[in-house]
Amino acid sequence: MTILNKKDFVSSQEVRWCPGCGDYAILATVQGLMPDLGADRERIVFVSGIGCSSRFPYYMNTYGFHSIHGRAPAIATGIAATRLDLKVFVITGDGDGLSIGGNHLIHALRRNENLTIILFNNQIYGLTKGQYSPTSEVGKVTKSTPFGSLDHPFNPIAVALGAEATFVARSIDTERAHLSKVIELAAHHEGAAFIEVYQNCNIFNDGAFDALKGDGEANQIRLEHGQPIRFGAGLQRGIVLGERARLEIVDVAAVGEERLLIHDAHREDPSLAFMLARLSHGPTGLTPIGVFRQVHRPVYGLQLQQQIDDAKARRGDGDLAALLAGNDSWEVA
Repeated sequence: MTILNKKDFVSSQEVRWCPGCGDYAILATVQGLMPDLGADRERIVFVSGIGCSSRFPYYMNTYGFHSIHGRAPAIATGIAATRLDLKVFVITGDGDGLSIGGNHLIHALRRNENLTIILFNNQIYGLTKGQYSPTSEVGKVTKSTPFGSLDHPFNPIAVALGAEATFVARSIDTERAHLSKVIELAAHHEGAAFIEVYQNCNIFNDGAFDALKGDGEANQIRLEHGQPIRFGAGLQRGIVLGERARLEIVDVAAVGEERLLIHDAHREDPSLAFMLARLSHGPTGLTPIGVFRQVHRPVYGLQLQQQIDDAKARRGDGDLAALLAGNDSWEVA
């Protein structure tokens, strides 16, 4: 077996993003963790749509497909459902994946396609030069909303949970160790894995995530399965489930550690994960990161192959010509 390293996954293409773009950090992280997945480059596929993030397949020394706007999950579904031996990644953005591609995204998640979907969320349209996106905050002044956006933004984690995704997580572009761990967990997950990555666009939306970086790291609520949810300096703050079935932020010393909510990412019912997702609608304050949900459900491609195998066992390989000229066809003089 050939032992691979990061350089083996770096393509010969010149990386062309704006200097300082968060995409560079995500690319380096993904290239660095690829050898740990234990898969040959020839069995890895990256599929993207349209947008700055969607240049990603060019820079990976694997198979790749730069597809059309919003349709990456649909194309990746075809690959994953017919080639069970491949590991398929989808690279998308908040505009590509949640606007024109929103329909494809939610159906890939609900079917539990065997895909690892990484959504770069910079809360702006970068490639088309700074229009507001489905995740831009209300009041956002952009070239397409000169008086401020009136649209209520999507919460990508809540969208994924609502679509019954079996793996849902969030990380940050510059949190390299955390991002690497989350993507590796997602890549080993059987079924649809969705990761939202807060990614800085230093040209059109610079500093959108500063409240979670540097001194703002105290605002990160790191979710660890099986551990009490604690955060802040000295882990002095925590989360409890209040009397009215609402999550409440408390001082640990005041309430006692035994009252803290234990994070259960494997809980079949996604209600608590959804409540965690709703703690913060945007990255301007206390914000959970990590794995919100990781559960098991049959994988679509495996179920599809089983149906085909069962049909063959009952009826043989079939006759395509006879099917095309069957009882539901006719000739027009």
